[in-house]
Amino acid sequence: MPFLATALDRVKPSATIAVTDKARELKAAGRNVIGLGSGEPDFDTPANIKLAAIHAVEAGKTKYTAVDGIPELKQAIIAKFQRENGLTYKPNQIIVGTGGKQVLYNALMATINPGDEVIIPAPYWVSYPEMVALAGGESVPVVCTAEFGFKLQPAALEASITPKTKWIILNSPSNPTGAAYSRAELKALTDVLVKHPHVWVMTDDMYEHLVYDDFEFTTPAQIEPKLFDRTLTVNGVSKSYCMTGWRIGYAGGPAELIKAMSTIQSQSTSNPCSIAQWAAVEALTGPQDFIDAHNKVFKERRDLVVSMLNQAAGIDCPRPEGAFYVYPSCAGTIGKTAPSGKKIETDQDFVTELLEAEGVAVVQGSAFGLGPAFRISYATKTSDLEDACKRIQRFCGNLR
Repeated sequence: MPFLATALDRVKPSATIAVTDKARELKAAGRNVIGLGSGEPDFDTPANIKLAAIHAVEAGKTKYTAVDGIPELKQAIIAKFQRENGLTYKPNQIIVGTGGKQVLYNALMATINPGDEVIIPAPYWVSYPEMVALAGGESVPVVCTAEFGFKLQPAALEASITPKTKWIILNSPSNPTGAAYSRAELKALTDVLVKHPHVWVMTDDMYEHLVYDDFEFTTPAQIEPKLFDRTLTVNGVSKSYCMTGWRIGYAGGPAELIKAMSTIQSQSTSNPCSIAQWAAVEALTGPQDFIDAHNKVFKERRDLVVSMLNQAAGIDCPRPEGAFYVYPSCAGTIGKTAPSGKKIETDQDFVTELLEAEGVAVVQGSAFGLGPAFRISYATKTSDLEDACKRIQRFCGNLR
């Protein structure tokens, strides 16, 4: 359509949203579908957080706020960064956005010039390269295989840096793999980055609290203080606090960058929802004990899914350190024929045939930059996960 902007030619729709929408459509049509495509906790928002929002409404806190967030939320974020990450920020170094995605997008829009390169370890969250493209930059995917736990290696990072590199995006624990970098693994990467002062670090810590087996979370600016002045540390309340629909993300970074991001936000969405901001204050300052309780359930689900998928013919499922995703390889199914008679040649074929034959909706690994694989979100009730894994086992067993 000639009327549309040519920038859209550089961007693909979100594969994860597409799978979730497809699952909804099939359910509405009467199909028995289990949707495992959405990265959304099935737990409800904790009662104290909902109550804080209700109190905000009753107190009339429903007007415009400062573009970059209310002072009370900024202070809660500052305290969180100091308490949990050992990072010290001032209010002018903090921005609150409408979800972590907007914060990331603002940063890229505020800094990317045509030809600038952004290093993105693959598998990656589907939105990273699309946001870089919208900003006019060039993504530089660096494949990180299961052999290395889906984690970027220092030599690969060094080899990917050029004079045009502006950012590297690090996501730990990772969407889509659940891989999380240990302190030593991060230190090896920050040692490389210290040598390249023109490269800035954008770290997406959205799954910070979702780690298992005594894993200790750390973030790059915490590991290497020399990177503090060129690191944007992004986080939010969506995952750990079960607040996906509240749309509150935040970041700490250099004041000049935060100011530029606020300018972008001021001319796009303006302030995040005032009520959601007050709910986020309670999330960050109120009781945190429910996180451990939720993580206990997530860990049980992870172990269930990993065990059952590894019993499916042609599937190899690594055990992740965090988040609520697994990223199994389906390489062992490539070349086989589905019950429909369709030959499976790609991971897209695999997920399409799985949905048609067994009503299980997952996302193909090629959408995340590394296949043949697929992503499963285990942030759904255990009975559905067990049923879905049995269907996947049956589907794989019926391949010829």
